Amino acid sequence: MSTPAVQRALDIAFREEWGRVVATLIRRTGNWDLAEECAQQAFTEALWRWPRDGIPQRPGAWLTTVAGNRAIDRLRHNRMREARLRQAAASTSETSEDEDVTALGEDDESGIEDDRLRLIFTCCHPALPLEGRVALTLRALGGLTTAEIANAILVPEPTMAKRLVRAKHKIERAGIPYRVPPAHLLPERTGGVLAVLYLMFNEGYAASTGDDVVKVDLCVEAIRLARILSGLMPDEPEAGGLLALMLFQHSRREARTDAAGDIVTLEEQDRSRWSRAEIDQANAILGAAVRRDAVGPYQVQALIAACHANAPSAEATDWARIAVLYEQLLEVTANPFVKLNHAIAVGMGTRPEDGLALVDQLAASGALRDYHLLYATRADFLRRLGQSSEAAAAYRESLHLARTDAERRYLIKRLQEVQP
Repeated sequence: MSTPAVQRALDIAFREEWGRVVATLIRRTGNWDLAEECAQQAFTEALWRWPRDGIPQRPGAWLTTVAGNRAIDRLRHNRMREARLRQAAASTSETSEDEDVTALGEDDESGIEDDRLRLIFTCCHPALPLEGRVALTLRALGGLTTAEIANAILVPEPTMAKRLVRAKHKIERAGIPYRVPPAHLLPERTGGVLAVLYLMFNEGYAASTGDDVVKVDLCVEAIRLARILSGLMPDEPEAGGLLALMLFQHSRREARTDAAGDIVTLEEQDRSRWSRAEIDQANAILGAAVRRDAVGPYQVQALIAACHANAPSAEATDWARIAVLYEQLLEVTANPFVKLNHAIAVGMGTRPEDGLALVDQLAASGALRDYHLLYATRADFLRRLGQSSEAAAAYRESLHLARTDAERRYLIKRLQEVQP
């Protein structure tokens, strides 16, 4: 039977090691489904072995070894090619369950040995559709369930399941290599890789499911990979822009919830709890990217985040500049989320009724009819305008659509404030 200590160790191991274990197994076996199944088996085995044998000193190495052994058993059972069996067996035969596992396999031209970065570039091969690249990487690397990915991308779960299956089959049928491509092929993968890292970070920054407002480990992993990518492509300003954006957003993590784990809005956050070191680093990275005079969407979003991060108080926020930056972003994307954020900036920078009018236009289009923050934003503007009964109705609609307990608790508190 699992103990609280074992359960905590497993939870930490899943957050920190899932992507590493799966990426290693995919490289060794070339089979995506087998890698995920054997990783799951290793975690299940840990659930009953760790209470008996004790938590290993290096849980990630233990899980990788056990998962690798299960993969070998499956390969033998299914009588797969003898060469693949020998390669998989050689990679684990001299490794104990408490030893670290050395990454083996064919070197690529990039000199990058990180299996997780190789996995991202494999997932983001241009032969795959963009939605498949994003979904596959979030599943294999981030450990997100199909439901969590569907929530993050706002598509039905069955649709997401089909995308995952199609993407895996495409990689296998096309023989897409598991590697970081050479320098001359990097540009064609850049858009997909940046999109994956952006969505991975966003799922950590604003979790779509679960009890936690922030999945810190997912954010940290996205930032780590973004640093590697930025170093790999120093002349790509959008890579620097994305890294700066992540750092600006992540700098506020300690202030985004209170002691009870409830949401604290940007307007109400204690800015002394923001990480000044990360903000300073983001400012430097963004400055270097913008000076290349090729500003793209990630840099614009980073500039918006910089307006918030560098404002000494909520009242000092330059909402007029933020609104202009969102207008620039709207020139390159008709994304309804950008339109919603533009409406917020307009309402905060000029008059709430101006922002409310833009929100109502967006609501009438039906683009975000199932998105709880559309109604929460409308409710907030109505509250600021003193229209309590209409605000209460909008809060109720948002509450009905909210996906996490933390969001529901926040909305209930706001609803109580406007109810007579």
